[in-house]
Amino acid sequence: MVQKLIEKFKELYGGEGEIRRYFAPGRVNLIGEHTDYNGGHVFPCALTIGTYGIVRSRGDRKLRFYSVNFEKLGVIETSLDDLVPSKEAGWTNYPKGVMWAFEKRGMKLSHGLDVLIYGDIPNGSGLSSSASLEVLTGLILKETYGFDVSMVDIALIGQDSENNFNGCNCGIMDQFASAMGKKDNAIFLDTNTLKYEYAPVVLEDAKIVITNSKVKHSLVDSAYNDRRNECEQALKELQKEVDIQTLGDLTEEEFEAHKDAIGSEVCRKRAKHAVYENQRAIRAVEALKAGEIETFGELMNASHVSLRDDYEVSCEEIDILVDLAWKIPGVIGSRITGGGFGGCTVSIVKNDAVDTFIDSIGRAYQEKVGHEAEFYVVEIGDGGHVI
Repeated sequence: MVQKLIEKFKELYGGEGEIRRYFAPGRVNLIGEHTDYNGGHVFPCALTIGTYGIVRSRGDRKLRFYSVNFEKLGVIETSLDDLVPSKEAGWTNYPKGVMWAFEKRGMKLSHGLDVLIYGDIPNGSGLSSSASLEVLTGLILKETYGFDVSMVDIALIGQDSENNFNGCNCGIMDQFASAMGKKDNAIFLDTNTLKYEYAPVVLEDAKIVITNSKVKHSLVDSAYNDRRNECEQALKELQKEVDIQTLGDLTEEEFEAHKDAIGSEVCRKRAKHAVYENQRAIRAVEALKAGEIETFGELMNASHVSLRDDYEVSCEEIDILVDLAWKIPGVIGSRITGGGFGGCTVSIVKNDAVDTFIDSIGRAYQEKVGHEAEFYVVEIGDGGHVI
């Protein structure tokens, strides 16, 4: 794979000079959804699919980008003097945003780059192709220009670029998982303090199966920002009654005692999800450590119900996939994962039920929805690294 990409790079840009190779993974979140901008806990893991970058330094200030995924666009040429978001820039707004965020912190890019990108994360699947590309770019800049930044810094810079250059008000989870992933471990991250620990995901006789609904409803960015605003409104009203910094500071009992302080029923539902989901994530990690995989699965299922009913970020196609999964013997737990309104579900499925799961859900989903779903039996991989 990497060799093929290098050959394509040479075909486009010529073979001279030092050509370097990088990789940053996508992620799937096992539990703790829409808690990362509410000061709560998340439990993502990096995947072995992600984004590859082949890069060479230039002697001028030119930037040339090419994506194998968008071959028809050809080489997109711009420069270090044009680090502003634009519709015409398309996918290159993501690497340009990270460059902008580095420069904003006083890390000046002294020369241009030739870049080839290839991602094997299915587009629009909700497995964080954008965060993967941001972390990849941060790693490229660190290594190329010798900047003294940690992988946690790279995650934060990626988040800043997505928030303030690309206009999606995401939390830190996606970039953190891509930057800090560790093979066979998920990351238990307190998004309020960035304290984290690795928790081995030991599924003796089960696999993680991601099901791609192959739908992405276009309201994802606007609705994502709406949910964030609704949570901020709920927090402001709660803070008049109780001394908290974030919704993640509350237990379920404390929330129930003070929830009437939130005037809007919609904001109350959003806050309820944030509080309860944070507590579910904490309990789920405890269950996993204790080897109580069935409890972990029950918490995943409860997470989906909350995302469907209280946070309202599911959609008909995703609910069909989850309902089908819950009926199959050997499915330990199943839920929507990612921002919502389409994308993927994540399920933990016993080894001897994986084939049945794929076959029966595949058929039933096609009958109900009219198009195929895609299934990925995934491995947990390392975070961003030089190849």
